[in-house]
This record gives sequence, structure tokens and C-alpha cells, in this order.
Amino acid sequence: MTRTTPPRPLDVEALFPELAGHRGTTTRLHPRPGTPTAADSSVGGPLLWPVDEAWPVCTEAHKRGRGRRPSDIHRERRVLAEAWSRTPVAGPTDEERLLLDELGREHRVPGIPETDPLPMIGVAQLYRRDIPDLLAGPGDSDLLQVFWCPFDAHGKGGYGMSLDLRWRRSWEVGEVLLPPPLPRVVGYEGYVAEPCVLHPEQVVTYPFAGLLPEELRERIYAREDALEEEAETEAGDGSGEAADGEAADGEAAGPPMYQYDLSIPPGWRAGGFASWHLTDAHVMKCAACASPMELLLTIDSSEWDGGSGSWQPLEERGLPPHRFATPTGVTVGRWGELNIFACPGDPGHPHGLSIQ
Repeated sequence: MTRTTPPRPLDVEALFPELAGHRGTTTRLHPRPGTPTAADSSVGGPLLWPVDEAWPVCTEAHKRGRGRRPSDIHRERRVLAEAWSRTPVAGPTDEERLLLDELGREHRVPGIPETDPLPMIGVAQLYRRDIPDLLAGPGDSDLLQVFWCPFDAHGKGGYGMSLDLRWRRSWEVGEVLLPPPLPRVVGYEGYVAEPCVLHPEQVVTYPFAGLLPEELRERIYAREDALEEEAETEAGDGSGEAADGEAADGEAAGPPMYQYDLSIPPGWRAGGFASWHLTDAHVMKCAACASPMELLLTIDSSEWDGGSGSWQPLEERGLPPHRFATPTGVTVGRWGELNIFACPGDPGHPHGLSIQ
């Protein structure tokens, strides 16, 4: 089933004609639950990994012997999905609640040294044939595979992510490693992805406002300040929207805003422009050559929500966000998104990360 992004609520280039010179594209991946194979682009699916090649591992020193079992996390999600699918919605039964309590328990794996090789989780693989905006890899590589350590225990302060990106030539892979190695426990359930097939869709996108030329940026900000003042005035005299500002059936809550409705779509996507809604906007520079980096991949905690409901696919209008907007089960940070950047001059250079 395809996924189709609705037309934008208004023509932003009609408001700001200069944006035509900054127009780009991004490919929304639209991951949805399914049964992908190693020959498919997927999130949380089996990877095309050679049986005779070492699986990526984390050897950075951190505790890794306490957490939840990946199998328990998958089963917990299935139980909850079944409970919330009933009509009328009654939530989990008493028996299911007992099972959920058991599945939610942490487990200990005694005797694991803090530098013992820990299998990373294969979170996604993308074939360039499927993803129009996926940046090129080294040489004639056609497949990008993304791994991460299932513990937030890296870098300064010991609270950072650890990613491993691998490019390969898919036609060189013979026998595939199945099943892949898995950590016995994980430190964070948000690192465990549900198997999802992709429904790639290329859409128009524009840069984050903070990276636009100053004069244009200030005009966008002025328009949105005026819209917010108008909304506050209407709310004050009782003529505005409901106080909670909830969106209905995929419509944006309040007037269309550049950041949320007109420029950068939410959800998993490849290429285009990064959002900088939590930090100061800046150009990512390659650590190896100082060249400006480009957005390779965005991994998002949600595909759409009440704040950006205008991006909800036409085929999924009317579906409640709390049940259907999180198909992958992946959570980045505190319900944010991870932007992964690559050097366009040499895709083999170290990648860059930004959590928003």
C-alpha cells in the first residue's frame, strides 16, 4: 500500500517567492509493520549481511549486563497492540497486565566485562534503488546498513549514542547470516525496532528557517509572530480553536507554520534538510576535511502527530496518533529525531550526528 503526503495547506512559494531558489526534495520512508526480507529496504528487518563477515560490535567500556530482553520488548508491543485494537477499547485485561509486568522486568547477565564485544542492533538497511534522495556511498556501493549500540553510555558524560554505518555492494553478498547476533539485554527499549517495510515517497522540502538568508528568515518569523498574536487574541475572546489545540483528521492545529507544516516533514526520511528545532541551526562540517556535510538519514520517534498533522498520509487520515504514528517502536532521546550527516566529497569520511 502506498503512502501519499497531502498537498501543503498553502503555497509557501506564493508567500515567499525567494524560496523557489532553496527548494529541495526528501524521501519519506514511511516504515510500516510488515515482513521484509534481506533483499528489501527496511527498518528492523533482516540485513543482507555475509555469513563470513564479522558482525558489528560495541567494545567501548560501559555496563552491559543489565536491561530488558529484545524478545520481551517485541512481545510486549504485540500484547499492547492487541489490547488497544479491541472495540470498544478496554485496555489490557487483568491477565495481560500480569504478562506485561513480567515482560517489562529487567534482567541481569552476570559476568560480562564492560568491554566485552556487544552485538550492535541492525536498525535499518536502505537500497539506493528504492530511495531517490539517498546520498551516494563510497565507490559503487548500493546498500546502506545502520547499526547502533543498545545502550546510551558513550562519549562525554557516558550518555551518548554509538552508531555504525556500513556501505556495501549488495551483489557481492553470497550466503546471508541468519539469524543475526543479538544482545542478550538492551539498556533502552527505544533501540529495538519492529520489522517494517518501507513505502518511499519523494516530496518537496525547504531548509530550516534558521539557515535561510537573514532577510527572508525575518519575514517568515514576522508572519508567524503575527499569526500567533492573532490566535492568542481569538482564544482570549472565545472565538479561536479549542484550548488544547488538538488537530483533527490530519489537519494542523492552528494556522500553517513554516517549520511544522510547510518546510520539513516529520518521520523517517532520506536526504533533504535537517531540522534544528532544539538547538541553534548550523552547518555540519566534516571532521576529516571540513566540507559542509549533507543530511543522509533522519530517524524519527514519530511519523506524524497532532503538532504536524498536516503531514499525515492520505491513506491514514482519521487514525489516532497515539496508536498508529509510531510503527517502528524506535524512540530517539526524549521523543525526538536523530539526523545523520555524510560528507558529499567522500562518503567514507566519519558521519556526523545531531539529536533534535
